[in-house]
Amino acid sequence: MLIDSHCHLDRVDLKRYDDDFDRMMQASVDAGLTRMLCVSIDLEHYPVMREMVEPYAQVDVSVGVHPNEEGRREPTAEELVRLAADPRNVAVGETGLDYYRSSGDDLAWQQARFRTHIAAARECGKPLIIHTRNAREDTIRILKEEGAAEVGGVLHCFTEDWETAKQGLDLGFYVSFSGIVTFKNAADLREVARQVPSDRLLIETDSPYLAPVPHRGKSNEPRFVGHVAECIGDVRGMDPEEVAAVTAENYLRLFRRV
Repeated sequence: MLIDSHCHLDRVDLKRYDDDFDRMMQASVDAGLTRMLCVSIDLEHYPVMREMVEPYAQVDVSVGVHPNEEGRREPTAEELVRLAADPRNVAVGETGLDYYRSSGDDLAWQQARFRTHIAAARECGKPLIIHTRNAREDTIRILKEEGAAEVGGVLHCFTEDWETAKQGLDLGFYVSFSGIVTFKNAADLREVARQVPSDRLLIETDSPYLAPVPHRGKSNEPRFVGHVAECIGDVRGMDPEEVAAVTAENYLRLFRRV
């Protein structure tokens, strides 16, 4: 039982499937995936994404605006709450802070957007999907200041150190690992993956980005999440099937699909 806890299905490269989205989805089923979460990064494309996944009952969705989406229409908390009322919606995000890709010295707009998402999550009672890069201190600080522990969520595609993971765990968050954990130069990240409590562990692809070994450098897709499970299993001394079962249970609990 495999669950991809974070992917962008509307951005997956379908060339290998002759541009047939249904074939890609069937390949995911054939690989053992029982559920996946298609994550929003902007509101302009959200309606198209939502319509695309409508026929697939195994796909949950989130709503939010990624911190790197500069120049996009800023969401209001009220708009996010309204969209999150969709029965297929399980979370608010992805949101957070990314000081690596966004330019300029003044990134107050990112922080304001982040606070809006947290307020919306608290209002609708749904967990947050957090993206953080080169902004660990501000990310944790704002989560604390805005009372994000009230709803919890997940630190997705985690690449930070154990101290950051622990601070997130202390706030009630889960920690999710992507294909990055399989990379040869990710020994420190694998050590973090070893330490995360089993009841707070998630796996993801972040498709179409960050394909795991042995597909590194190629377009990623949900069916490759099994490679992440294998790597986590090697690090933690668990069978891949056990990792799949544990992380699936965690997903269903966090996103209230039980």
